[in-house]
Amino acid sequence: MASLRVIKKDIDYLVSEVISDCWTFLYINQENKAEDAVAIINDAVEFRDELFSRVNKPDKENVKAHYKAINRDLLTGVDAFFKRISDLIEK
Repeated sequence: MASLRVIKKDIDYLVSEVISDCWTFLYINQENKAEDAVAIINDAVEFRDELFSRVNKPDKENVKAHYKAINRDLLTGVDAFFKRISDLIEK
């Protein structure tokens, strides 16, 4: 099992990539869909906080499965955010 520090760094890195892509979108498309990009940023920050809360309060019964679920949720959540950003670009 990876250390909590590594898990938290992975969460920070992936969510910061989502936020960075949103800022790039805002920079390039200043008048178009700014409120949608800001909504994605706010949702990403809430997602990060929720994952950190789960990391800090592990399930005492099955710790390994708990952290695997967090990792799975991180990857699926970040993928969903990138799809939302792609949808903004395509519209």
